[in-house]
Parts: sequence; structure tokens; C-alpha cells
Amino acid sequence: MYKNVYLRKGKEESLLRFHPWIFSGAINHSDNDLQDGETVRVLTASGNFIAVGHYQMGSIAVRVLSFEDEEINHDFWKKRLAAALRMRVVAGIASDPNNNTFRLVHGEGDNLPGLVVDCYGTTAVMQAHSVGMHLCRHEVAKALVEVMGQQLTSVYYKSETTLPFLEQQTSGFIVGNDENDVALENGLKFHVDWLKGQKTGFFVDQRENRSLLEHYAKGKRVLNMFCYTGGFSFYAMRGGAQLVHSVDSSAKAISLTNQNVELNFPSDKRHEAFCDDAFSFLQKTDCEYDLIILDPPAFAKHRGALHNALKGYTRLNAKAFEIIQPGGILFTFSCSQVVTKDHFRNAVFTAAAQAKRKVRILHQLHQPADHPINIYHPEGEYLKGLVLYVE
Repeated sequence: MYKNVYLRKGKEESLLRFHPWIFSGAINHSDNDLQDGETVRVLTASGNFIAVGHYQMGSIAVRVLSFEDEEINHDFWKKRLAAALRMRVVAGIASDPNNNTFRLVHGEGDNLPGLVVDCYGTTAVMQAHSVGMHLCRHEVAKALVEVMGQQLTSVYYKSETTLPFLEQQTSGFIVGNDENDVALENGLKFHVDWLKGQKTGFFVDQRENRSLLEHYAKGKRVLNMFCYTGGFSFYAMRGGAQLVHSVDSSAKAISLTNQNVELNFPSDKRHEAFCDDAFSFLQKTDCEYDLIILDPPAFAKHRGALHNALKGYTRLNAKAFEIIQPGGILFTFSCSQVVTKDHFRNAVFTAAAQAKRKVRILHQLHQPADHPINIYHPEGEYLKGLVLYVE
């Protein structure tokens, strides 16, 4: 059925613990002419079947789709997608009339490594992080429509940033062509830029943390750094903030932020957006902020960048500690997978000490239930955050 990949002796130990990655160093040899993205059977050194998955040249040589010797076909995709949807329904995420925005597939967390699917209203935005998933995109989209039924009218494919070898024209609608780019999150509306926006067009993983921020916003002067499309900003406004300043270095992001604020709070003078570098803005601002959000892009995408990333987090948070008013609240995050919770906390602690502020932890934050962590794949835990009270 499929070509075989043979492991070195003893290299099946992690697979016996259901870890979904097989690194290139664990492979002894394989059948001839293996192509990137090909589905392969993985055998132990003694010839026993152990997994089936997508092969790809590189450090992670095989991403495991199943630990059963089964065919990866239409029924397989439907079964996995139905299981992913069922979990979101049980968690109350995919059945909330005030929220039609959620992640349906979170890679390894849903036993579909290399695949991300975010739902925005009746449009699903699908992203491949492996060649195998790219090659299967049409099969996955077909199964997706069958599983979602009337909840879904369009599937947009967007992988040119996650698979750099792809040409721009590979992005586009696979199913349907819904031009309505307005989605709903906890009763708030926002435009989704799935064509040119970061990730799939919006940062779905901060939904619950934005909702928490809303409860702290009343009467506060709020600064939302790295605002992207303004998610935290319009939650703060609904929470009764006195003023909200949104900052991002991208003019496109600032434009979307203004559009999203206008969608929810037309002609509201409490909000102002600034296109500026984060450190430059923090250095020169003289506004007295009571609530600050720091949600930067990943400072470290690989372990080699960890040291500089931690220095960056320390510097950024130290500046926020310097300018925040006594009794202020700081929401601070890291989305770098290689930065552990301990790494991040130590960087923030160092920043607090440098700024000579008394700081208490009110909440420790993480990714929501629609970004599940496979218990056999702890690497899937990437988002960490702290809500801090600053005296």
C-alpha cells in the first residue's frame, strides 16, 4: 500500500509512548524514491509495524497520522475531523451563538500533525505546515465540508507563509467563495484578513484572555502593544475603558484595528491607533496608562534564538513596568514554543526587579481548549501569559 521507512534499533521508544514525530536521526533506511509529502509505513528494526504518517526531508522526517496500520483515505479524514468538532462542541466552543470563531484543528493536538483549520463564521481557513498536508488539502477540504454540514460554505487555503516553497497562487478558495470577512467572537465583530493577514487572519488563541481583560478595563487608560487587528482593544472598550491606544509597526494592522473598532464602536473617540515600533513608542510616550497589554510575535522560533529572545522579553517588560501607573495591571505574553513557562516567568521577574516595582501574579494564562495539547506531545504547549498587579 505505502512505501516503508525502517527505524534504527531501539528508536521506537518514543513511538511506543505515542509521540507523533520521528526525527531523521532515528531512521536507518527506507524504500527507494521517497518523495516529500508521501504517506509511509514506519517499521521497527525487526520489521514490525509501528505507525503511518507523512514523510518529509528535514529534522522531523515523519509526522505520525496513525499508530494503526490503516489507509489514509476519505473515511480517515472524516473520522479525525469529526472527533475534533465533537471536542469543541463538548467544550461549548463550537455551539455558542455569540461566537462563530474558533480553531477546529490544532495539528498534533487533534492527531492531525501539520494541519491547522480556523473557522470564521461560515468560512474555514486551512493551513498546512507539512508537505504531506499540502498534498492532501483537497481531500481534507472535502471531508471538512461533509463534517461541518451547513455550518460551512467556504474553505480558504492559506499556506504560502508556512510552506515557503509554495507560490502565491496556491492560496485561495478550495470550496465556495464567501466574500463576507466579518466574524463574531463573544458578541464582538471583526474583519478577518485571511488573504494577507498573519496566521489564518486573526489570533484565535487569545479569545479567553481578551475576555478576561474586559473585566479589568473599566475606567482604565489602556495601551495595547503589538495590537495586530485590535482584538484586546475592542474588548477593553466594551469593558468601559476610559481610553485605548493601539500600537503596531504594521500600517496594515493599524488599518484593520481602526476598521474593527469602528465595526463595534462607531465614531467612538476613546480609541486612537499608532503605527510605530514598540520600543520607540514605549520610550517616548508620556501618557499615564493603568492597563498595558504586551502580546508580541514570537521572539524565538528555534532554540538557537532563546537567549536573545529572553533578553528581548526582559527589556520589553521592564519598559512596561517603568511607565505603568501604581495599581496598574499588566497582561504579558509569549507565544514562542521554545520559551518555557519558567523561562518566561524568570524574564518577567528580572524585568520587575530592574524597574524596582512590587509585582503580584493575579492569573497565569495559556492557550484555550480549541488549541488542545496532546498529552503525548508536550511541545504543543506554546502560549503562556501572566496578569500582574503592579504597585
